[in-house]
Amino acid sequence: MAKVVETTGKTVDEAIQAAVAELGVAANDLEIEVLETPSKRLFGLFGETPAKIRAAVREPEPPVVVEEEPARVEEEPVKPEPPAIEPVLEPSPVEESAEPSNHEQPIKAAEDFLQEVFAAMKLEVEIEVTHAEDTCLLDLRGKGLGVLIGRRGQALDALQYLLNLAVNRKHTDDRIYFILDVEDYRSRREEALIKLAKGVAERAIKTRREVRLEPMNRHERKIIHTVLQENPRVETHSTGEEPYRCVIVTPVKKGRR
Repeated sequence: MAKVVETTGKTVDEAIQAAVAELGVAANDLEIEVLETPSKRLFGLFGETPAKIRAAVREPEPPVVVEEEPARVEEEPVKPEPPAIEPVLEPSPVEESAEPSNHEQPIKAAEDFLQEVFAAMKLEVEIEVTHAEDTCLLDLRGKGLGVLIGRRGQALDALQYLLNLAVNRKHTDDRIYFILDVEDYRSRREEALIKLAKGVAERAIKTRREVRLEPMNRHERKIIHTVLQENPRVETHSTGEEPYRCVIVTPVKKGRR
């Protein structure tokens, strides 16, 4: 009969019961080592990883033998010798070898995370990395990547959020903000938002009514605010809760500015 087995199950308890059945002993007679706990793969979209344990039958403990303590023999007290005087050594200088972080580990972790997602989606994607201080741009290039952008970039924003959450949770001492782009989509989107902001401002001035834009993420709302700051005839503010927060453009009455 095997003394050590490795078993799996949907839960750790199921894996233990499998070991009990295979070894033919009670669970109390086993030494259990949990190798893997059950977890979802890629946020539950691609199955689960089962629990895995290693179980070994406990060896019976040998009987305890009590030996009689020998009679104590009184000895003459030993006079302590004076301590030897050791020379005082000068402390050696400590070399400062700490170097500023170059974020290699979190960037590598980000690329591995993305490639795992792309493999599950059966996409072949090249990642171009542009790193500056605490920000890293990851430009994705390949065929059929429209699915990564989604409607008005919503899928791309969601993937970017998950990427930052997954990587920076593991590298708390070396945090970096990742920006995802697909073949310069964000720069084209920014140009479209600049034109949109100017057109909306003209409409608000002409109709003398506020104009509410569609919900946008924080980055896109900032573009609208920045562009219209230079226009003294309108004001902007954001309203609503994420992910439905949007920008409102209001015409300025004469004398307010």
